[in-house]
Amino acid sequence: MNTISHNAERQSYLPDIDCILIGVNCSKTLSRCINSILLSNYPVNKLHLYYVDGGSTDNSIETAEQFSTVTIIALTPEYPTPGLGRNHGWKNSTSSLIQFLDSDTILDVEWLKKAVVVMEDQTIGAVLGFRKELYPEHSIYNWIGNIEWNGTAGESDCFGGDVLIRRSALKKTDGYNEILTGGEDPELSRRIIRAGWRIIRLDAPMTMHDLAMSTLNQYLRRAYRSGYGFAAVRNLENQANSSFWKYEFQKIVIKTGCFFCFTIFAILLFLSGKSETMKIMAFLLLIPGITMLLTPRLFKIEKFMRENNLNRTDAKKYAWHCSLVVIPQLAGIIRFYTGQFFNKPLRNKRSTLKTGLSTPGS
Repeated sequence: MNTISHNAERQSYLPDIDCILIGVNCSKTLSRCINSILLSNYPVNKLHLYYVDGGSTDNSIETAEQFSTVTIIALTPEYPTPGLGRNHGWKNSTSSLIQFLDSDTILDVEWLKKAVVVMEDQTIGAVLGFRKELYPEHSIYNWIGNIEWNGTAGESDCFGGDVLIRRSALKKTDGYNEILTGGEDPELSRRIIRAGWRIIRLDAPMTMHDLAMSTLNQYLRRAYRSGYGFAAVRNLENQANSSFWKYEFQKIVIKTGCFFCFTIFAILLFLSGKSETMKIMAFLLLIPGITMLLTPRLFKIEKFMRENNLNRTDAKKYAWHCSLVVIPQLAGIIRFYTGQFFNKPLRNKRSTLKTGLSTPGS
């Protein structure tokens, strides 16, 4: 058998894949994402593209319409969520494998071929690879995201927004939680694992991502929402008697709780103190709270150097992030529980959602 006919036969056995893209006001990045799928090293006749729009007010839908092979599903929810978009995508498609992508990503040219080989093992419900930032050098926030997107290759306890999932796993678990405004991917991961499947992270590139984060305000909002997501998912996992994210949740609460309690007590003691001794005691009360808050910065530099392949200077910068990010995350946790108490969960507003775009050299 010659090489050409062998390759043709090999490709004929490759399964069809539905590629589900979701976005709201993502016209700046959408065409780049679609093109990356069409240019991947996978038979184009076996790829079925769906763009699920969450109610864009820009020209995202018009951008998708420029591609004749893309099926557009236009939603107009009052409160869009990633889970809502992804569910509409896979439920309106038919292939046995579904590749989910966020509209601000670029698919690696070899990813799909590598992933489908792994999915030949029927015990595997989902497979993911590594996500990298396009421009980590543009801002400290992009740089942090580039470090934190990925875990260790091998069996994984969860996946993110970019993942290849078996349709049967989605059907058995009823797909994504459409209420969650954050953490919907890890939450589905846990249900897939409890349903009997494994999740595998390949030591291979999967997507490039464009976080396009350049301001402190963007960083704080993202941390706030991650805290909300930790609380929301932890609440659901606790109901399932799972310890998933228990440590991460407790770390945020304990670190920030100790810091604020000691700080408040110190301020009250200082204001009420009528002697120098009481003021000194007030100052001393700050030390354990600050020490607890700055634990990574003070004690884990070597660990960050080793685990994240960072030099000492970069490890110190990352440690500052790990030390201080828990403060806005605690605010997100508090928002979740107050929302539960008053029956007012955090919701996305279509008018405030948009996908940014980095420009080379910025």
